[in-house]
Amino acid sequence: MTDSSSLSSFSRQVASVVSGKKPPLDQWNPSYCGDIDMAIRADGSWWHEGREIKRPALVRLFASILRREADGYYYLVTPVEKCRVDVKLHPLVVVDVDVVKTEGDGALMLTLNTGGQVPLNVSYPLALEPRAANAAFVNLDNGLSALFSRAAWYRLVEMADENGCIFSAGQRISLLP
Repeated sequence: MTDSSSLSSFSRQVASVVSGKKPPLDQWNPSYCGDIDMAIRADGSWWHEGREIKRPALVRLFASILRREADGYYYLVTPVEKCRVDVKLHPLVVVDVDVVKTEGDGALMLTLNTGGQVPLNVSYPLALEPRAANAAFVNLDNGLSALFSRAAWYRLVEMADENGCIFSAGQRISLLP
């Protein structure tokens, strides 16, 4: 499944399944149908057959059906097909960080390059990435992760106290390696 017509067919299939809702990836167990000539570069850009996918809606669509499996590989998954995708570092990027008020404590809300948002908390923990000069990344659903963009990382560092720690959802998190 490497030619443009196959990708177009796959896109239509995905669009009909997703239609604005979070797909139930954990319930889909299709057969592996091969590698697809799609790559997610270290900067978070998505590429197909050597050309960048520039339509944000298409990137969001593909990101919504991406999962990392126990074998360590990333796959685009529909109810009937599963295709392996090459991911160089992390498949998603945190592009912004905001403080939001919650009951009791404040929390940091992370905005992803796909437009989604996740709170920095126990369910979505922060870690440091040695392959990216110890910039932060956050673990997400379906085995995915998002590396902080340079701007988002600097914003997070500015929020740190004198000990290099940030606070979110009642947690004290060190930004130091």
